[in-house]
Amino acid sequence: MDTPDVIAQLRAVADRIDRLAERTRKLGDENRALRQQNEQASSERSQLLAKNEQARSRVEAMIARLKSLEQHT
Repeated sequence: MDTPDVIAQLRAVADRIDRLAERTRKLGDENRALRQQNEQASSERSQLLAKNEQARSRVEAMIARLKSLEQHT
């Protein structure tokens, strides 16, 4: 192999390594963003479940009061 061929191959390998390193960095950034979105969604889901439970309890309490009023009349 000629020296120019070896140099060209090394440059090609170096370019590929640079592209792979950049892709790895981008994927890491994307992964962090997705993890953060997932955490936010989980937090929101927990809050919504708690609100739903509160609403269900209130409705059940209202139904119980209405039945109680109905029985007393």
